[in-house]
Amino acid sequence: MSIFGENSEQNQRNKMNITLLMIGNTSEAFVKEGYDVFFKRLKHYLKVKEIIIPDIKDRKHLNAEQVKEKEALLLLEKMSTASYTVLLDERGKEFSSVEFAGFLQKTMNAGTRELFFIIGGAYGVADSIKQKVDLSISLSRMTFTHQFIRLIFAEQIYRAMTILKNEPYHNE
Repeated sequence: MSIFGENSEQNQRNKMNITLLMIGNTSEAFVKEGYDVFFKRLKHYLKVKEIIIPDIKDRKHLNAEQVKEKEALLLLEKMSTASYTVLLDERGKEFSSVEFAGFLQKTMNAGTRELFFIIGGAYGVADSIKQKVDLSISLSRMTFTHQFIRLIFAEQIYRAMTILKNEPYHNE
C-alpha cells in the first residue's frame, strides 16, 4: 500500500518530516529560484524544512580540513534530533529515481519520523559526519557544486513523491 492512504488520519500518521540540512547560502539567483519551486511543491506531500548553516567566517584563512571540521561541529548540533540521517556524498550509494522513491517509502513505512538529508559545503564534510550518518547516497558520479545539488536533490525528492502518489511527472 502506498504511504498516502485515502483516510486523512492515516495520511497524517504516515507522514514523515524531512529536513534538508545544508551548509552556506545559495548565491546564484537562478539556482535559488529553482530550488524554491521544488521546495514549495514538496510541502504538498510532506512536512519539509530547511536548516541552513552559514558559511564559516574567515574561511579564507583556513584550509579545507579546518573548514570541514568547523562545519562538522555545527552539523552535529542540528543532527541530534534526526531519527535517520542521510549524507549526500559522491561516493555514496546510487539510486535510480524509482529506487529512491522506494527508499523513501520503506523509510516512512518503518515509522521514521525525522529524516535529515545533509548537503555539505564546498569541501564536502568531515569524516566525523560520515561516521555518524545512517546512509550516504550519491546523485551522480559526476561532481556538482553544493549549491546545484540543492536544486537537483529537491527535484528528486519531489519526483519520488510523485512516483509514490502515481502522479504524471516521472516518465519511464
